[in-house]
Amino acid sequence: MRISRFVFVPLMLLSIVASAREPAGPVWRDTALERTQVLALLQTLNANLLSQSSATQTLQQWCDAHHLAQEAKIVAHRVTGEDKPLSTDDRTLLGIGPDEEVRYRHVRLACGDWVLSDADNWYVPSRLTPEMNYQLDHSDVPFGTVVKPLGFRRQTLSAGLLWSPLPKGWETDAKVPPPSGKPMAVAPYVLQHRAVLFRQDQQPFSLVVETYTADVLAFGPRK
Repeated sequence: MRISRFVFVPLMLLSIVASAREPAGPVWRDTALERTQVLALLQTLNANLLSQSSATQTLQQWCDAHHLAQEAKIVAHRVTGEDKPLSTDDRTLLGIGPDEEVRYRHVRLACGDWVLSDADNWYVPSRLTPEMNYQLDHSDVPFGTVVKPLGFRRQTLSAGLLWSPLPKGWETDAKVPPPSGKPMAVAPYVLQHRAVLFRQDQQPFSLVVETYTADVLAFGPRK
């Protein structure tokens, strides 16, 4: 399957991404080497996410490999009191009509003190078990963990970087300023995936939009 280069970014998110920030954790510096290292890390995470059906599992492996917390465990912090209606086109993606019930779940996936992902999830409760629906309604367990017994597969609709550590034209444009050696300003959101989840009977049951934060780089450069 060909992955679209189009990346869905909410308008509010665009305004946030436009203003970069210095990371709260170990500092990456504005050098040619460290900018190249950061790009390689983001591309590696992107490839890992594309190769697995569960973003939760991928983040747990990332957390463990880069020692982001004493216990490499992904925890979902629910953001309650919100509702984002599903568009007509997205209902078509899930194979449901205008009156079929859809539930919305917004969580921030964290490893220790680091929030690695901000995830929007729309799912069709009639296509899950009652136990799964209860857990999704009454717990902070990550969605991928709850629905794992379905043996689901993931179809990526779009995937791409929201921010690159190498400025456009860095390799040829003489006007691009040289690295300053100062702390690198990293955008709050660096990567985004949009995907549909399917049960083993090929019935779609969830649409997810996962936006990954600068905290995926919180371990800093190797010394």
